[in-house]
Amino acid sequence: MKVLIVGKGGREHALAWKSKKSPLVSEVFVAPGNAGMKEDATLVALSETDPIALADFAEKEEIDLTIIGPEASLVAGVADEFKRRNLLVWGPDKAAAQIEGSKDFSKKMMVKYGAPTAHSESFTDSEMAKAYVGEIGLPIVIKADGLAAGKGVVIPESMEEALTTIDDMLEGNKFGEAGSCILIEEMLVGEEFSLMCFVHNGVVIPMVMAQDHKRAYDNDEGPNTGGMGAYAPTFGADSPEVSEAVAKIMQPIVDGLSSEGMPYTGFLYGGLFRTAEGFKVIEFNARFGDPEAQIILPLLESDLIEIIYNLLTERALPEMKWRPQYAIGVVLASEGYPEQPNTGHPLKKLDLNGEDELIFYAGVREEDGVLLSDGGRILLNVAIADDFKSAYEKAYRNMKALEVPHTFYRTDIGHKQFNRE
Repeated sequence: MKVLIVGKGGREHALAWKSKKSPLVSEVFVAPGNAGMKEDATLVALSETDPIALADFAEKEEIDLTIIGPEASLVAGVADEFKRRNLLVWGPDKAAAQIEGSKDFSKKMMVKYGAPTAHSESFTDSEMAKAYVGEIGLPIVIKADGLAAGKGVVIPESMEEALTTIDDMLEGNKFGEAGSCILIEEMLVGEEFSLMCFVHNGVVIPMVMAQDHKRAYDNDEGPNTGGMGAYAPTFGADSPEVSEAVAKIMQPIVDGLSSEGMPYTGFLYGGLFRTAEGFKVIEFNARFGDPEAQIILPLLESDLIEIIYNLLTERALPEMKWRPQYAIGVVLASEGYPEQPNTGHPLKKLDLNGEDELIFYAGVREEDGVLLSDGGRILLNVAIADDFKSAYEKAYRNMKALEVPHTFYRTDIGHKQFNRE
């Protein structure tokens, strides 16, 4: 079987790496990919947001299965074009991808289909938005309605910051069209978790639950990012906690999308808060999380390609098996990320210990055989061990070896797990 992965980041590297391990797979392509994943896949110089070129390639190469990684590809209609040509594709069409592409649409779906969530109001007028904030006060969360690469969410620490954020989004065009509408919602109190599920034809299969670290700096300080590291499991795939989240949040939304004429196929990501009243949903993403993919996929013992292919072709599903271990991943980021990354600096290579130490590359390029930083998030260093403390120590031992000038990383990924233990 030939497999095509669409995208170029660390998530796509992890998907390519996992696909290559399947005995069903003869060849893995990534479009466009990055120089760091050449050992795991053949790179194809095509834009991840060009549906026609990607579908043409899939037809020409007789690709058996295409897995779409990033949200931009989904919103660009890559899945729609593949489905139009009867090409087997894993990822929602543009209509269903609105569950991530529009936070306003997503919030309305949550309310309509009873998924517990924070109260929110949407605004396109800055004066009305500021008046509302003056009325309800802090703490609040301000979100750009559209896609902003994980950076369109602000938790203002003062009223001044709240008002400035509203002006930046609605008047200053900080996120372009994505910020032409904003949501202002109540701040939930609790702990945040990430739940990924395989979804097709109304079937929802959960993975192990993970915890991401969105803030740039230690102690959850600094600006929001696409994610500075993650670990799993916080709860096992068959735990009561995951079962509760699927029953109350994931399944109702999947059923709701089907009822609205938008049946969902692909990875569905629930960004959840565990409050005193149980899990509440902050947001949905229409794809595998990044960096969650890079720590969850190494824990999956089952064949990823067999799961997806059998779901799409309505064959019997393999048993879902998970390694009874912990995985922790730490991002090496470029100095200045997320605002103005300082890139173009040479990186180190490590000799890694097989299945328990992994590096998935994201923002890199190659010059004269040397990998250079070429984006905000450069790579994710993953360590796996039987207990969390050992995984943590292994991950940070490798981070010290990977550290180079003009980069930084958080030193406290998984700090809440330590508190639990």
